[in-house]
Amino acid sequence: MNKPMKSVIATSIALGLGLGATASWANDPISLTVVSWGGAYTASQNRAYHQPYMELNPHITLINDDGSANALAGIRAQAEAGNVTWDLVDMLPSDAQLACDEGLLVEIDYDTMLAPAPDGTPASEDFLPGSLEGDCFIPQIVYSTVMTINTTMFPADQQPSTINDFFDVENFPGQRAIQNRPAANLEWALYADGVPIDEIYDELRTPEGVQRAFDKLDTIKDHLVFWSEGSQAPQLLADREVAFATGYNGRMFDASEVEGQPFAIIWDGQIVEWDGWVIPAGGDNVEAVLEYLYWATDTQRLADQAKFISYGPARASSAALVSTHADLGIDMNPHMPTHPDNYQTPIVLDNEFWTDYGDELRERFSAWMLR
Repeated sequence: MNKPMKSVIATSIALGLGLGATASWANDPISLTVVSWGGAYTASQNRAYHQPYMELNPHITLINDDGSANALAGIRAQAEAGNVTWDLVDMLPSDAQLACDEGLLVEIDYDTMLAPAPDGTPASEDFLPGSLEGDCFIPQIVYSTVMTINTTMFPADQQPSTINDFFDVENFPGQRAIQNRPAANLEWALYADGVPIDEIYDELRTPEGVQRAFDKLDTIKDHLVFWSEGSQAPQLLADREVAFATGYNGRMFDASEVEGQPFAIIWDGQIVEWDGWVIPAGGDNVEAVLEYLYWATDTQRLADQAKFISYGPARASSAALVSTHADLGIDMNPHMPTHPDNYQTPIVLDNEFWTDYGDELRERFSAWMLR
């Protein structure tokens, strides 16, 4: 989006912000298609802000679509067809940057399109450092991809606790489930092979480093099961089809704390990532979407999401408002990826690296899975 158009939208939103919006479109019946990841995550979005917003704005209907696993391809296809049907998409930063660079997304002026903190701190200063990736991405949460075990599949005195244990099939036997993408898996392979965390991406930028990662993965290839949808990882663990599974920490929390599964998260080497919203360009409801996002990404709403899932809010001003789970009544702070006890050896996903090298490495990883 060019700067004049971004300015026009920002001005129109500023004039119509709030529940009593006066913009001409504000009270017309509108259905917004919101694309996200499904499962416990979408449920947390529904309870924290989708449903409350519809109650406050009866003319707005938010329709869920669990299409985020293929969001980049979907946005590209809709743009090419000239028929943009998605209004708001939950997307990873690296994919968001690719789509933004291709002109497929609405650019965001953070300080005019998003709410300031309660003390007046501009949004651009309130969102956590590193979370404002590019010009089109609106952060919601900080989450992590973690190793998780089914504790019943190991002796009580020999429970795995490190990434090295994941790669040790002799002392910790059993199948392992990993996602069918290179991100996280290549980082873990190098970490387990002795590469210091702060040198992992330097190593992956070399052909030798990439080969080293695949060589390490080869050592457990015969013990791997691949998952593509986030719901599959905890289900494989619950069914005891695998002893280890990588997965999103919020889904593993939900399975363990809400469903009572005998799971334990291994926080060692957790892959820390941002997740957030993008707005496909060319849609019919951009102004309505931006008004919704102004409300749904403010300090209170992002803190509210942590009542339902163990993902940290992307705003600094939200942290102090994180409290107990809405249903379980347990303190949510120890379950957050950023809790000091959990944040000992984090690997922060390098989105710039995956934007630059992602296509090549995804192609190589796909070929490796089929070998």
